[in-house]
Amino acid sequence: MSDSPAARLQELFEGHRLTPTQRRIAHSMVRRAADAPFLSSVELAELAGVSQPSVTRFAVALGFDGYPALRRHLRDVAPAEPGAGESAYNEYQQAVHAELENLRQLADLLADPAPVERAGRVLAASTPLLVLGLRAASAQARGFAYFAAKVHPDIRLLDEGGTMLADRVDAARRAGASALLCFALPRHPKEVVEALDYARDAGLFVVTVADSAFAPVAAHSDLLIPAAVGTALAFDTACAPMLLGRVLLEAMCDALPDAQARLEEFDGRAVARGLFVE
Repeated sequence: MSDSPAARLQELFEGHRLTPTQRRIAHSMVRRAADAPFLSSVELAELAGVSQPSVTRFAVALGFDGYPALRRHLRDVAPAEPGAGESAYNEYQQAVHAELENLRQLADLLADPAPVERAGRVLAASTPLLVLGLRAASAQARGFAYFAAKVHPDIRLLDEGGTMLADRVDAARRAGASALLCFALPRHPKEVVEALDYARDAGLFVVTVADSAFAPVAAHSDLLIPAAVGTALAFDTACAPMLLGRVLLEAMCDALPDAQARLEEFDGRAVARGLFVE
């Protein structure tokens, strides 16, 4: 387990049966892990968009007498203050260092490769394979689908919402699809949750890459693998989710017996067409 603030919070929350409201609070704390030990109950409630009593009930659900006891616990396990060199970083450097921490946390998560390997087998076995990503997550979904199409016989990208989305899920299911890969990033569109519920009702196994194990899509996924996003800039940064997508792609290739042959075939066609500048 990583020694990062976010990882320690994840470890604290694991094993507790939390309500949707409490998962929202947990999700907010993970996203602001460095600040969490110093937030008042009012500040945390505003951050999560819940009531102050909900924060108190959340602390009790974790086994504490109340929120002050939870905050004391978080301060006891808080990391040391940044060194003089780190505090001198400008805001852009701080954003990069925050992303490096997210990548370190992902590396620690991957010390147990079983979830990713399982996901790779599930994705490889689905023909066609649906890849979903709306709004902020559309870039991750499109990037995965672009590379996956070189090794998988039938990739179907879902990067636009609307009433046609359900139709495309139905068509893929009729064609033999057994799984859907979802990239879900903040802010989480309502359409994503609805699409996942529809896909699962249709019999698809849902693998999700999300920014937190407590993200709103968690309860609507069969297998969720978290990768934190950076929140230091005006718009979130998603280096860790993108890298996790490539890791899943590698796991899927490992489970596809003809992946290498398909890649070599593509390279041959690319050379014949003069597709790339050497």
